[in-house]
Amino acid sequence: MNLAPYIQHTAIEAGLTRDDIVRHCEEAAQYGFNAAMIPASWVPLAAEVLRGTGVAVASALDFPIVGVMTSAGKVAEARAIAEAGADQLDMGVQVGWLRSGMDKEFHDDIAGVVAAGIPVKVMLELPLLTEAEKERAVELSMEAGAAYLKNASSGSVEIANTGSISWLAARVRDGVQVKASGGIKSAEQARELLAAGATLLGTSAGISIVKGETAEGSY
Repeated sequence: MNLAPYIQHTAIEAGLTRDDIVRHCEEAAQYGFNAAMIPASWVPLAAEVLRGTGVAVASALDFPIVGVMTSAGKVAEARAIAEAGADQLDMGVQVGWLRSGMDKEFHDDIAGVVAAGIPVKVMLELPLLTEAEKERAVELSMEAGAAYLKNASSGSVEIANTGSISWLAARVRDGVQVKASGGIKSAEQARELLAAGATLLGTSAGISIVKGETAEGSY
């Protein structure tokens, strides 16, 4: 099984240089990854490097500290990222609002980002939620127009696992898909997550994975 088309090749650490981003995008094209996931400030460069390769440009907002941006800020940033050339956008959600029973605010926060017009992947931070909150998060995200649901924003919240992914896969509908994220380090783990229902894998260890190696560390 060729895993490359399922991998979103991720480079999000602080201090990335122009050369780092160019190299990252060239790797994404070389290995045939689904997308290059890069910080929003580098989207115009990534779009230029990846033009004509078939590799998508993906970025994120309200991340890596999730749920700190205002909804108005998210709307403006989402539009700017889309206009800069991004094809996809991962977003942090207002977990605290959901846990406070502020369902309309949680929904509208996502809907405002979706309105930017590119597919949005919602980072649900499942380990931070009760079972009832998880159910509400899934329903509200889909109602708001999410294209993908993610188990978590990173491995610091949850290592991607078949339990969370199969749980999400059993609940998505209307063409909504599942992205697995967090500590994906090996081909074996990647295959297990895909078998559980993921259609995308977010990882900084994509090259090691397609080579059949196990990475020492991974987003």
